[in-house]
Amino acid sequence: MSSEPPRSLTAGGSPAASSRSPVADVGLLLEGTYPYVAGGVSSWVHQIINGFPDLTFAICFLGSRRQDYGEKKFQLPANVVHLEEHYLYETTGTPPVTPQPGDGPMFDLNRELHTYFRDPRGQAERGGEVLATLTGELQGRLDRSQFLYTEASWNYITEQYRERCTDPSFVDYFWTVRTMHTPIWVLSAVVEQFPAVGCYHSVSTGYAGFLGALLKRRWGHHLILSEHGIYTKERRIDLYAARWIADNRTLLQRDATQAGYFRTMWIRFFEALGRMCYDASDQIIALYEANRLRQVQDGADAARTSNIPNGIDVVRFGALRALRPATVPRIMCLIGRVVPIKDIKTYIRATRIMANRFPDVQAWIAGPEEESPDYAAECKDLVASLGLQDNVKFLGFQKLTDLLPQIGLVVLSSISEALPLVILEGYAAGVPTVSTDVGSCRQLVYGLDDEDQALGASGAVVGIADPQALAEAALQLLGDEAAWHRAAQAGIARVERYYTHPVMFARYRAVYDQALDRMAHDPATERPPEH
Repeated sequence: MSSEPPRSLTAGGSPAASSRSPVADVGLLLEGTYPYVAGGVSSWVHQIINGFPDLTFAICFLGSRRQDYGEKKFQLPANVVHLEEHYLYETTGTPPVTPQPGDGPMFDLNRELHTYFRDPRGQAERGGEVLATLTGELQGRLDRSQFLYTEASWNYITEQYRERCTDPSFVDYFWTVRTMHTPIWVLSAVVEQFPAVGCYHSVSTGYAGFLGALLKRRWGHHLILSEHGIYTKERRIDLYAARWIADNRTLLQRDATQAGYFRTMWIRFFEALGRMCYDASDQIIALYEANRLRQVQDGADAARTSNIPNGIDVVRFGALRALRPATVPRIMCLIGRVVPIKDIKTYIRATRIMANRFPDVQAWIAGPEEESPDYAAECKDLVASLGLQDNVKFLGFQKLTDLLPQIGLVVLSSISEALPLVILEGYAAGVPTVSTDVGSCRQLVYGLDDEDQALGASGAVVGIADPQALAEAALQLLGDEAAWHRAAQAGIARVERYYTHPVMFARYRAVYDQALDRMAHDPATERPPEH
């Protein structure tokens, strides 16, 4: 394991963390997104940075392994003054084997932390105290060599296995625990070296949110959390589908309604990380009300939660309407990553149904494939098996301003979404949508309150994993120009009224002003002297 040395853009080339004076107003904590991954969340981060040119930003990017990411997908704006990258599962950098007895009291503290992991609601107050103490010790008394090579660590792991594990494989348990803990030392090193900033802003829970909690406990600065989707819900979906998690139950023992022991361990781990971030955050922001209520259900303090919907550059995308053809093109496009959570296969199966009626229908897929190459290969095999080579096109990453004037529908077949920017951008460009009933999509298509609903439907919403319903909804719009134009006009009216950049930026200006005002007036939030 190793983390890459931080790539600092700070003037002078000196280590950014050596100064007590903040090098940036906002420290953005980003997991697997900007600037190396395209998509809705990354686009939103880019909007936020560009939307506040008077503020400076320091970025901490967390990834799995360097080889999983290519070149930057975004050019960093001038007000990004620091960028550092850390990879949580690099195989290099393991400390040399140095057998030692270990620090028993520190493993007792670790035991308390794991008690919190198993019952975050019941241990909320004690969990924060333990986390604050442990944060300061992870690079000293409980460094990674202590965890890997000490007798105390071995005794702790074997004790936990005997007491709690219901799976017969100790080997699988041992390596699951090691893998689960590997990122903690990467993150603890980030806490010590990340430059001083006015406030922290994490754009998810998970590892980035846990880093935010560690930074908050260590330095005391204001922590903002913005969740586009509910991270723990999305990770649960990923973990149920993951093939790398051991499940040693026999076919007769397996119950489709219950996850195996190790899968449950991972789910509980990410739920605990999420709760720690909620407990540490000063402001917890959701995109829409259903997600805010889910945050409260998962342990967030309702008094610290609020909703700020996404906004887009309506003027920029609105200019694309003049470029549209006179007739509605029978081209639909799924704009997003080629990954299981987007359920590309349902989209492909729906295309087969549509092609039986409109043989010339085109189903484009515009998004990167490198995140899940095996799944992308399966999708292409499905296209071939259904005889859709002339209908389905994998376009890779595309500029939306080039793409939107050419298509008739934006389609989302996802099994999980938050508030998809691509739907709003399509509306502004005059393109209606067909989406599964996930996240805020029903609100975006049919409206939220009476005034919003009076604008009309800007497309259609269908059930998850239902290619027949998806096909019928798309056929109804692409086959009826009058219905298509009504939906397009409703989308334009909705986005212009409720989902603009000025509305979103005004709300986030208040969030940042509150965080930075506290920094300016509360001496307790000053970074302690370096030792």
